[in-house]
Amino acid sequence: MEAVKELLDKSKQQFLDELLELLRIPSVSADPKHKPDVARAAEYVKKKLIDAGADKVEVFPTKGHPIVYGEKIIDEKLPTIVVYGHYDVQPADPINLWTSPPFEPVIKDEKIYARGSCDDKGQVYMHIKAFDLMMKTKTLPCNVKFMVEGEEEVGSANLGDFVKANKDKLKGSVILISDTSMIANDIPSIDVGLRGLSYVEVEVTGPNRDLHSGVYGGAVANPLNILCKMIADMKDENNHITIPNFYDDVQELSQAERDEMAKAPFSLEAYKKDLDIKEILGETGYSTLERTSIRPTLDVNGIWGGYIGEGSKTVLPSKASAKISMRLVPNQSSEKITALFKNYFEKFAPPYVKVKVTAHHGGEPVVTPTDSIAFKASSMAMEKTFGKKPIPTRSGGSIPIVALFEKELGMKSVLMGFGLDSDNIHSPDEHYGIFNYMKGIETIPYFFKYFTELSSSTKV
Repeated sequence: MEAVKELLDKSKQQFLDELLELLRIPSVSADPKHKPDVARAAEYVKKKLIDAGADKVEVFPTKGHPIVYGEKIIDEKLPTIVVYGHYDVQPADPINLWTSPPFEPVIKDEKIYARGSCDDKGQVYMHIKAFDLMMKTKTLPCNVKFMVEGEEEVGSANLGDFVKANKDKLKGSVILISDTSMIANDIPSIDVGLRGLSYVEVEVTGPNRDLHSGVYGGAVANPLNILCKMIADMKDENNHITIPNFYDDVQELSQAERDEMAKAPFSLEAYKKDLDIKEILGETGYSTLERTSIRPTLDVNGIWGGYIGEGSKTVLPSKASAKISMRLVPNQSSEKITALFKNYFEKFAPPYVKVKVTAHHGGEPVVTPTDSIAFKASSMAMEKTFGKKPIPTRSGGSIPIVALFEKELGMKSVLMGFGLDSDNIHSPDEHYGIFNYMKGIETIPYFFKYFTELSSSTKV
């Protein structure tokens, strides 16, 4: 591994420049006008995989955005690590809150500021460069396959079809993913759990047109007022979600498990200071770390209706809408929760409005084992490069395809992320530390080494 480290030290500027080039491509999968940009990002990933030495590199079209595949099979008898990541990014809105243009990356305080810098271009590109280094130093110890998609930020709508149609192509020993975060740069950690997701859009309709609020106000129901009340009524005074049967399948952790979670370093005062808030708010009876990992949530992601332009317009809107996400925990089902939400929202709507619920996308919660070869290998790799053993943690985020991979391919995933919760993913001024980017490139080859060695010793 010394040869890998030496070449990395010599290649840092090149690897940084290549990432900046990828970050300049506005591959926003949610916006149809960026479809050519998403395709351009796929071609960039393809080129860099070829340059690194991958074989059978191809851009596979889907009904939506393409999937990039590449592989390097050095010996069929050796383990095969399947690397998954995504090159699509979230919309940059609101643009006016960025301190620099989202697709014109800049480096400040040793951090790369750009949309997608951490989620997930910076993290998936670490794997391409780590592979590049192993190829150049002839130290690749096992087989590797890459699957990099362009629809993760819109629910991976077409990845399932691709996986089902290419089971033989994707056959491997483990899925390696870097799309999560660590506790801190001096406190490495590995995620062993992800929450699931149910994402819906709701629409409340009142009168057949926008009305003058002076002429009709007080006599006709205002859809915005109704929508806000309906949303507010979905939680009680303890911030417990009121949708009937919502918690039926929630897996409760034992006190011993909760005590173990509480050992993770966490400063509530630093947490509040970072967010510039005076106090936290969440479900009664649970800590902040528990609320963001082992408990389900319901949050409004966006709400609109009526007049929001400059100045004033006294209007009573005809419609009001909102996007709502629910994070789920084991053993909740996204399909079941979506149905419960829809039934509740429609049943409890007052008679003076009509409501419509549209399901967008979902994903299932997962827990990955800590006694597996993959987890041991990732723990050993991070301990080698960080100088301390990583802490197992549960993430509050969702990567819906992890459950899909296990179901369709029979493979567990290891979530070895190098981002930080403070990296502003999905927000203005998203950034990714140069330290984290380079540390990821340094660590990944050790995972390959230890996973291959542990797999071999287990077979003996």
